[in-house]
Amino acid sequence: MTDAAVVGSGPNGLAAAVILARAGLEVDLYEARESVGGGTRTEELIEPGHWHDVCSAVHPMAMASPFFREFGIAERIDWLVPELSYGHPLDGGRAALAYRDLDRTVDSLGVDGAIYRRLMEPLIRTTEQVVATALNPLLGVPRGAAGAISLGLRALWQGGPWWNVGFKGELAPALISGAAAHPVGSLPSLASSAAGLVLAHLAHTGGWPIPRGGSARIADALLEDFVAHGGRVHRGHRIRDLAELSGAKIVMADTSPRALDAIAGNRFPARYSAALQRFRYNNAACKVDFILSEPVPWQNQQLRSSGTLHVAGTRAEMAHAEAQVARGEHPEKPYVLVSQPSLFDPDRAPAGRQVLWTYCHVPAGSTRDMTEAVVSQIERFAPGFRDVVLHSKAITAAQLAEYNVNYIGGDFGSGATNLRQLIARPVLSGAPWRTPLRGLYLCSSSSTPGPGVHGMSGMHAARLALKDIFGTDLPDLAPPPRSDIG
Repeated sequence: MTDAAVVGSGPNGLAAAVILARAGLEVDLYEARESVGGGTRTEELIEPGHWHDVCSAVHPMAMASPFFREFGIAERIDWLVPELSYGHPLDGGRAALAYRDLDRTVDSLGVDGAIYRRLMEPLIRTTEQVVATALNPLLGVPRGAAGAISLGLRALWQGGPWWNVGFKGELAPALISGAAAHPVGSLPSLASSAAGLVLAHLAHTGGWPIPRGGSARIADALLEDFVAHGGRVHRGHRIRDLAELSGAKIVMADTSPRALDAIAGNRFPARYSAALQRFRYNNAACKVDFILSEPVPWQNQQLRSSGTLHVAGTRAEMAHAEAQVARGEHPEKPYVLVSQPSLFDPDRAPAGRQVLWTYCHVPAGSTRDMTEAVVSQIERFAPGFRDVVLHSKAITAAQLAEYNVNYIGGDFGSGATNLRQLIARPVLSGAPWRTPLRGLYLCSSSSTPGPGVHGMSGMHAARLALKDIFGTDLPDLAPPPRSDIG
């Protein structure tokens, strides 16, 4: 017998586990793999001593998330925050640069600096309301009007065929669309523009930070707190049926809707089961990791100090590549997301070496190794890149799906981020985490508010469970005071 069971140890499952344990409950956490973390794992994927993030690498949402702010993640691990949050190379040695300093960014964008300021400044000014709008359900939760309105109006502007209205050059549109392309999907669209604007404005507030030691440090901090409050961890234990957890008063499922339906068997009402089966998944990613003999030789040398890059050409080229993926095609010039962690965290690789993290978008279920397409796209903006590649390893979309059962078809976001599923994720409800079975909750990225390392799906679900089953509210999540060393 136990008070609560958590199935899956991604950041949302760990967030839920921490909250329930902090509330004084007996909590068991079940993870199918031998290591915890879900999308926040860091491993020696290619050679010993070279540490690669397996999924997520850069974490603007973690630093902005109300859950992680209450948890004190900034105090628990060491964050590296580049002054140049992200960059976007263009042909001819040009580059669009998103500095933490908005004024510096505006100055670098030339003729479109002023319009970029008009796009971003109201979001930056109301950032807490913007984040609250992004990380709460669109139904049933009040939020600050100014931030929500600013985000909504700008998403409408950048989410339709009129998205180029007001722009004269290529730099600012590319910079904006590079952030909007993070969730796989057509460009322009309302959902992608809203997500992109949230990410883009955070570049000018808290920045786009990298955890020293890799994304696994986030999972480590959550796990340490969970265990410190009495939590029990069961590694290598895949839950296949709810009957295995019959003694728990609360069950939190950090799983896909499809997996939740399978675990529940025939226990759900037919209508709810059908809704879970109708849940749509995105297209996917092919991830390519590199070991380099030296940093990437970007033609624009300012990019050598950027933590993150969107390597995809112009706004029009990105829209074309994403449209190809939507048609089930593999782009010759894909959208490539790049992280350069060892420039800031030298312990990620031995002296004289660098690790490079990349992925590109591909159709769901793809078995194609996209290494050559990724290398060619980087070489386009960094002549000589091929010469500094010592080793590489590709993880296809099909292999991502095997690695994590929540990544259906290689969808690392665990569900399409279209407009419908921003409102109904996975069902239309003011409390979408609650299932028809008393005590059973969905707390994964397939529930509101969706993808990202923010822990908010876990926090929302755990808050609801505590209220429903025990009549209590969230516990204090602050880290213990650091002991004086003297």
